Amino acid sequence: MKTVKWPLLAYAVLAAASIMGIGIAISEKSVIGVLGCVIAIIIIMRMGFKTKRKMRENGQL
Repeated sequence: MKTVKWPLLAYAVLAAASIMGIGIAISEKSVIGVLGCVIAIIIIMRMGFKTKRKMRENGQL
């Protein structure tokens, strides 16, 4: 069994929480909440892909 890549797991959990936040903000009819969560998901996904690329370059994946 392969080892867990904790940084990538953390980014995945944060991304899932942001997606849930979008749903909650929609149910509360909060445009600011939706925009904030969308911006958060973009930033989190970008950071996750950068981390994955660096790990792949260093031979950790």
